Amino acid sequence: MKPNVLQLVGSFNQGGSERQAVQVTRLLAESGRYNVHLACLDPAGPLRAEADALGLEIPSFPLTSFHDRNMAAQLRRFARYLRERRVELVQSYDFYTNVFGMAGAALARVPVRIAARRETDGMRTPAQKLVERQSFRLAHVVAANSDAVGRELVRDGVPARKIVTVYNGMDTRRVRPLPRLGREEALAAVGLPGGGRRRFVTVVANMRHPVKDQATFLRAARRVRRRFPEAAFVLAGEGALVETYRALAAELGLGGHTFFTGRCARVAELLAVSEVCVLSSRGVEGFSNSIIEYMAAARPVVATDVGGAAEAVAEGETGFVVPPGDEGALAARVVELLEDPARAREMGERGLRRVKEKFSCEAQLARVEALYERLLGGARPAPAAPAAAAQGVAQNAEK
Repeated sequence: MKPNVLQLVGSFNQGGSERQAVQVTRLLAESGRYNVHLACLDPAGPLRAEADALGLEIPSFPLTSFHDRNMAAQLRRFARYLRERRVELVQSYDFYTNVFGMAGAALARVPVRIAARRETDGMRTPAQKLVERQSFRLAHVVAANSDAVGRELVRDGVPARKIVTVYNGMDTRRVRPLPRLGREEALAAVGLPGGGRRRFVTVVANMRHPVKDQATFLRAARRVRRRFPEAAFVLAGEGALVETYRALAAELGLGGHTFFTGRCARVAELLAVSEVCVLSSRGVEGFSNSIIEYMAAARPVVATDVGGAAEAVAEGETGFVVPPGDEGALAARVVELLEDPARAREMGERGLRRVKEKFSCEAQLARVEALYERLLGGARPAPAAPAAAAQGVAQNAEK
């Protein structure tokens, strides 16, 4: 009989954790080795249609707080759901699903519980970090999406024996443009001007939080234009900081050379017309989905040395890694690639090969199934806290 395994996703928004959760669910369902279940805290978001296409029941367990009666009620409901379906493994993907999922799975005495950390330090308050550490105590394994995140977990007190690295996987079909699509058509598809000799340098990152540091990208862009007046810069992403960055671009004299596309639904076309792709973050990243998207599109990458960037980018082979916040170093590497298009193309091709070998969906599925096989076979560290601790979470929530 196939084991029942459940993936718990916070919502179906277009975040990296949510996309990876839906992708792993799909890969496991297609593999056929397990009876796959999917549950969520919030049923809304643009990825919901992709999840619904899997044909699975998707119960939701909506929360308003970790500290009210609803939390306790939803925990008991979740535990009952797990027991009724004889779920043998629960995997969570972010802070909220860690806290809720590990507590509910422990209440249900699910044999295998896998929590996750997918970002480096900087996103959580001290109180949130304390709560998350408690959820890690209820887990048998904590899955990190890079070795850099794993090292941070050890510094936070998680035993090294409980940490496993499972890199994000990339469905290369997402960044494959339509056959025979010309440059002018691709530019039109993403709302960029055609004609002329513009050479596009692109960053794909949300603009909800300053840690993505598009400000450094724009300051580096000003330096790049001194060497390449035909360079133009694309900032793809949405968020409250869009107007702030638009004003900065104008202040830097880049107003006519920067293009804010919003959330880009045509990533394949955008990357197809980009010569160099950038990650400018200065913290928090665990393992950037944007980097492997760039590489899967055969584009050379210039990335800041945050999280697992140096694990993804082979320095000097598929791109370059530069210090966070260093606009000079970032600009110099972009200029180096624009000066030698043939070398840039070679780097892009090597990046695509690297994704296929190490960061593909197939590689991700192989790692996940190997982990499940080991844990379901009994080779798992004992959680540091018994299931009774999860009952305490529910009781405390009612106070």
